[in-house]
Amino acid sequence: ERLEKIDQMPDTQLSSPPSDGISAVCFANTSNTLLVSSWDSSLRLYDVNNNQQMQQVAFQAAVLDCCFGHNDNEAFAGSLDRNVYKLDTTTGQTTKLGSHDNGVKCVRFWEANGLVLSAGWDKSLSVWDARAGNGQPVASTRLPEKAFSMDTSLNRAVLALGNRHVWILDDRALVDPEQQRESSLKNQTRCVRMFPDATGYALSSTEGRVSIEYVDPSPAAQAKKYAFKCHRAKDPQRGVDMAYPVNAMAFHKSYGTFATGGCDNKVITWDAANRRRLAPPQEYPSSISSLSFSPDGSMLAIASSYTFEEGEKEHPADAIFIRTLTEDDVKPKPKQ
Repeated sequence: ERLEKIDQMPDTQLSSPPSDGISAVCFANTSNTLLVSSWDSSLRLYDVNNNQQMQQVAFQAAVLDCCFGHNDNEAFAGSLDRNVYKLDTTTGQTTKLGSHDNGVKCVRFWEANGLVLSAGWDKSLSVWDARAGNGQPVASTRLPEKAFSMDTSLNRAVLALGNRHVWILDDRALVDPEQQRESSLKNQTRCVRMFPDATGYALSSTEGRVSIEYVDPSPAAQAKKYAFKCHRAKDPQRGVDMAYPVNAMAFHKSYGTFATGGCDNKVITWDAANRRRLAPPQEYPSSISSLSFSPDGSMLAIASSYTFEEGEKEHPADAIFIRTLTEDDVKPKPKQ
């Protein structure tokens, strides 16, 4: 069997990384500013161009997710302390938007309506108006299971929940789901990301698999959905196939191609429309916990951070790599 070529890292490693697990990396809307949330109870802001930490904001507990708001001066975070926060990235000031009854696992800004979505381990989903400042959600609802992952694009949001539940939301109906579905993957969902045009989403699971799903419920649209294996390797000692959790995904806004990151420490780019891998895998020191493309799509932020899939053990230090991309890494390659 041909040994897979693995590219060495043509990357920059950011200085002053978090001191504990990295939960999320997120590029700003218009600049190469990177927002990073971590289990070390901090939010950090980096100037990627100059490899410099600009802000470090301390919280009472682990920060489980983060995102930018309607511009680069505003960001949001969800914490294990059950609260949703707004951050002024210019001053480092935080204000509490509101609370859940358990850790806030997912937070996303919804550009279509200017609202903030939060979903948590308390099996609830809330929508906040960051301008109101009254601590009360605009709307909230119970979820059938804990929230694992969430994303927004244009007028839609998608939530991946426990027991393989998937909710698709519309920006007008807010918390009343447009569709409730079951994941077509048989194992637990790790990550969900919407296509940039909001016509569908990618869903990844704990056993080295990704599905490409379409929002339109018509039989013609549903016939296009498919799943594929990735982040797998042969265990030479035992001679068995190892399937690794696919923890992280990110879509390239211009091309609609996407990257996946797994517990095999590798990052791979894919062309969903043409069903092909774009570039050889790149290997990093530890599990890939989060990925984010820069606004112009020329860079990919990669969190190399052990995700405790094998429990407590010695592991490499948490690190953030910035990979400079070529067209070959991200541009679609139509079948000949």
